[in-house]
Amino acid sequence: MAYDEYLADRIRQQLLEKRAVFTELKMMGGLCFKVDNKMLCGIHLDKKYGDHLLMARVGESVYEAELDKPECLPMDFTGRPMRGYIFVTPDGFDTEDDLSYWLDLCIAFNPLAKASKPKKKKIK
Repeated sequence: MAYDEYLADRIRQQLLEKRAVFTELKMMGGLCFKVDNKMLCGIHLDKKYGDHLLMARVGESVYEAELDKPECLPMDFTGRPMRGYIFVTPDGFDTEDDLSYWLDLCIAFNPLAKASKPKKKKIK
């Protein structure tokens, strides 16, 4: 198992309770949750940190303030942080209220987020 199934179940349950219509996409050993075909949040096993992290797409308007919290890390898959995205350590989503806080931020930003361009299919 590449990602934390228990955390995935918690996210699913909360998204259902929030009446968010979502899809899931397994990618790079993690799991991504999408709303309106846009990345909302995800689960990532960070080898550097040594645990599963919640990836939250919160947007640039709240990025700096949230990043100041001790349970938050910049999301930097490539060594260069992606503004508007943060990693939340397990201390930051330990309770259901904590997890709900992050999901609410992600859901609030989602209508403002841009969807990624669909990949072109190769013609053989």
